[in-house]
Amino acid sequence: MKKTQILVSTGIYPPSVGGPATYSKLLFDELPGHDIDVKVVSFDEVRSLPKVIRHIVFFIKVLFRSKGCQIIYAQDTVSVGLPSLLASRIYRKKFWLRVPGDYAWEQSRQRYGIKDSIDDFQLRKYSVRVEFLRSIQNFVANGASQIIVPSEYFKRLVSGWVKNPNKVKRIYNGIFLDEYKKDVNDKNIILSSGRLVPWKGFDVLIEVIAELSREYDLELHIAGDGPDKAALQEKIESMGLSDKVKILGFLDKPEMKRELSRATMYVLNTGFESFSFAVVEAMWFSLPVITTNVGNLSEIVDDGKSGVLVEYNNKTEIVTAIEKVLRGHEYAKSLSINAREKARNFSIDRTLDELTNTINKCVS
Repeated sequence: MKKTQILVSTGIYPPSVGGPATYSKLLFDELPGHDIDVKVVSFDEVRSLPKVIRHIVFFIKVLFRSKGCQIIYAQDTVSVGLPSLLASRIYRKKFWLRVPGDYAWEQSRQRYGIKDSIDDFQLRKYSVRVEFLRSIQNFVANGASQIIVPSEYFKRLVSGWVKNPNKVKRIYNGIFLDEYKKDVNDKNIILSSGRLVPWKGFDVLIEVIAELSREYDLELHIAGDGPDKAALQEKIESMGLSDKVKILGFLDKPEMKRELSRATMYVLNTGFESFSFAVVEAMWFSLPVITTNVGNLSEIVDDGKSGVLVEYNNKTEIVTAIEKVLRGHEYAKSLSINAREKARNFSIDRTLDELTNTINKCVS
């Protein structure tokens, strides 16, 4: 019997950093152990070329590299999704799509001044440029024979893009449940992380620390990089918080583990998440987690049991939740124990088993 082979087409791949790079490398490393061979084609290979040329060359690379593969599995809806869909039609191969976010919404927030939440974005009409992006995204999604999403929340959202919602399958992302050593630390360190973009709410979190630092000796460490870095750094300095708030930049896995092992709690004030690796990892490190009740986070965090859910950008709720953890030793301990237990539901083994079963069912 011929061995199953898939082509993973991705926008970024290590050494580039980000969710699609991490996920694509995971498939390349782990699926062969499940008798599925993996080829990878990354847009990083053509990124240095002129704009139109790079898309043409990437399309040609997908064509050539997909030879012998039964499935072309794209990791976003537009930049690699569209050329991958076209290549699959030429070679009559199955086209799969992973949707970890709403590309049209994210680009509209960053480039076209849209302020609406992702949920409101689904219900409204916008400028020609925004609607053009959305039309490409919907075209690619409808052209896929299988769509993989990382949460029930995103399954509901993406099902609204396609004519056949039954092809949308939820497979939770997973983490390696590695053992770790907790560092002894006499400081109260609040850890947060993510791409430094407006909807991650780091500006409000900085204001929360300014309020709390009047009564508590604590620090906020933000792991991440992005377009808002300079503005956030300027805010920190203007508020006189340079000794309290530190932007750490991008951290590799060992560095992030060190920060997790030193932290007192993990706080994520985000306006959107399709799936948060960071929250699950913090829970596995037995940290009390405070995060927003948006996206799929209520699927990960059981409010009041394995963490605390608050309203996005609600400073009062965030301050109250942090104070409750700082003041209540037994409460914090209970959150920590339950968080680690809940994190076991999101193991990488479970993710790979579900994906492998879906692939095998498709090719058989």
